[in-house]
Amino acid sequence: MNISTKTHSLRVGIAGLGTVGCGLVSLLQAHADLLQLRCGRPISVTAVSARTKNKSRGVDLKNIKWHDDPIQLAQDPDIDVVCELIGGSDGTAKELVEASLTAGKAVVTANKALLAVHGAKLAALAESKGVVLAFEAAVAGGIPAIKVLRESLASNKVTGIYGILNGTCNYILTTMRESGRDFADVLKEAQNLGYAEADPSFDIDGVDAAHKLAILASLAFGTVIDFATVAVEGIRSVSAVDIQYAHELGYRIKLLGIARPTAQGIEQRVAPCLVPLSSSLAHVDGVTNAVIAEGDFAGRIVLEGPGAGGGPTASAVAADLVDIACGRKTPAFGIPTSRLVGSSAAQMEHKTGAYYIRLLVADRPGVFADIAACLRDQKVSIESAIQRGRAVNDAVPLILTVHETSEMAMERALAAIGALGSVATPPVRFRIEAL
Repeated sequence: MNISTKTHSLRVGIAGLGTVGCGLVSLLQAHADLLQLRCGRPISVTAVSARTKNKSRGVDLKNIKWHDDPIQLAQDPDIDVVCELIGGSDGTAKELVEASLTAGKAVVTANKALLAVHGAKLAALAESKGVVLAFEAAVAGGIPAIKVLRESLASNKVTGIYGILNGTCNYILTTMRESGRDFADVLKEAQNLGYAEADPSFDIDGVDAAHKLAILASLAFGTVIDFATVAVEGIRSVSAVDIQYAHELGYRIKLLGIARPTAQGIEQRVAPCLVPLSSSLAHVDGVTNAVIAEGDFAGRIVLEGPGAGGGPTASAVAADLVDIACGRKTPAFGIPTSRLVGSSAAQMEHKTGAYYIRLLVADRPGVFADIAACLRDQKVSIESAIQRGRAVNDAVPLILTVHETSEMAMERALAAIGALGSVATPPVRFRIEAL
């Protein structure tokens, strides 16, 4: 159904009544008058669907139609826009979005996994039906990162995009730094506080951030989403010792998503990195997210705010509803899907940069010389080395930073170092990013 008039309310169907879904119902009810003033028409929730009907959710649903099957929202003639807040890259969420677009209904989604895997195909379907596919809430919660890239920077050539895209990881790393506690202990606390899921793998292994980065990269560079080429590392290997030494060296450790064009193709990667204390990203703490975009004319744009939560994410969903209610219509990824280009992915071995290395080594003469020789053989130059205390007949941490080198050389050197009998555990390395 194409909305050709603004004389009636924009009728919204919501699939999923979790934190975000209930937050959206609450927002649309609380600000009904304000939204009507700004849109020139009301925005009203007509129907909802969730797994359990008779459940106390803290929002008023008594005058709202209920559908047991969310797919029924796509066929409901009293709905103009379907908000998909179920989650997951496939299954019911994908079926609902496809059915809604096919039926000519606009779709608003907060589902980054769905978009990272199927975004281009869904955008093409929306275009073929003349309806909107919008997803401001899919990346960085309440931060308007999508709108800035797609609209505010539309006149710019974006030369890079990076940031802190997962609040759970940022909370864990911040708490580790402030408390001196190790990863496992802080993760358990984050789960108890509701900042981390019972199964936190998507967050702590970097997958959630990688989904978001793939979406941002497509918007920034006009490319087809290619989630499979995002190089992903999580934060399980970060220890309290790393955070302590990073601080001593003038850095903080953050899980970063980084995307930028290179001579070899588009580089997309998520990994824990050392960022200098002079960087604004070093001071983004707790569950806060940050997105930084660099445009050739606009320069460096820094966006910071709550990256998740019912209120901020519902606000982002509502922003898309306001655009639809006002008749604003933009291709999902900024340009028609037929103009999105496939791009070669930059291989990580071609990347160059500086590195932090943590080793656990035997405390005896000649060990450092052997390690230095492994680095020398790959033409890797040591910038600094820290080893304190004596532990005769025992292993001690050795912290190195090295000057800019290639990823390939660094990996070869670390393989040789790890094979030394004096090195007790596999080397740990993090990239240093001067952002």
